Amino acid sequence: MASLVIDDVSMRFALRRGGEVTALEHICLEVADREFSVIVGPSGCGKSTLLRLVAGLEQPSAGMIRLDGQPITGPSRDRGMVFQSYTLFPWLTVRRNVEFGLRIAGVSAAERAEIAAHFIEQVGLKGFEDAYPAQLSGGMRQRVALARALANDPKVLLMDEPFGALDSQTRALMQELLLDVWEHNHKTVLFITHDIDEALFLGDRVHVMTARPGRIREEIPVDIPRPRTFDVLTSPAFTALKRSILAHIREEAMRAVEAAAP
Repeated sequence: MASLVIDDVSMRFALRRGGEVTALEHICLEVADREFSVIVGPSGCGKSTLLRLVAGLEQPSAGMIRLDGQPITGPSRDRGMVFQSYTLFPWLTVRRNVEFGLRIAGVSAAERAEIAAHFIEQVGLKGFEDAYPAQLSGGMRQRVALARALANDPKVLLMDEPFGALDSQTRALMQELLLDVWEHNHKTVLFITHDIDEALFLGDRVHVMTARPGRIREEIPVDIPRPRTFDVLTSPAFTALKRSILAHIREEAMRAVEAAAP
C-alpha cells in the first residue's frame, strides 16, 4: 500500500527577467509504507525542489501529493525533515533541540524527557544531552537532527542530502547508523542524494531523475538482502546496479550540457 503518492506533479518558477522555468514535469512516484526510497539525478534536476513540495514548504504548479490518501497542503508533524545543514538551534542543548517540536506540540515535560532520552540513546549520543551544537562534530550534529525528527513520530522522514557535508569516514558511519535506526523504527523514508553508492546501500528502490525539467526516468528495485553491511559495496549485484544508474545519470548530464550549449 502506497503511503506517499506524487501524482503528475509539475513545478514552474517565474523568472525576474520575465518568463518562467520548469523545474519538474509530470512527476509520478509512489513510496510504500515503511519503504526506504531514494532519488538520484544530475545536478539541477529538481531533487530538492521535489522534497520541498512533499514537505509542504511549497505548492506544486500542477498535480497533487497525498500522504495516506490526504492531500499535502502545507508543513505538518507527519513529515519530519533532515537537511544537509544541521538546522539546530545553537542556544539549545542536545536535549532541548530534540524536545523542541514536542514542546511546541504541548507534550508534557516528563513525556518530552522520556522521548528525547530514547532517541538520543538510539542515535548514540547518550552522555551528550547537555552539550551545545558548537561543542559537537558535524556527524554528531546530524545525529541530533535525526533524533529531533524522529522524536516527533512522523509518518514520513524526508532527508535532503543529510550526509553531504560530512567527510567520507563519518558519512559511512552515519549511513550505518541511519540503517540501524530505520530497522528499529521502520519509518517511510524519502531520501535525496547525489551519491550512487549511498543510494544503493540505503534504499529499497532508487528513482533516477532526468535533467531539467526533472522527470522520473527509471525506477530501480534494489534486490540486495537486509540487513546490509559495507561488504555489499563490492558484490556483483551492487556493481551491476551501480553501473546501470551511472549510465542513466551520465546520459542525462550529457543531455543537459548539450541543451546549454550555444
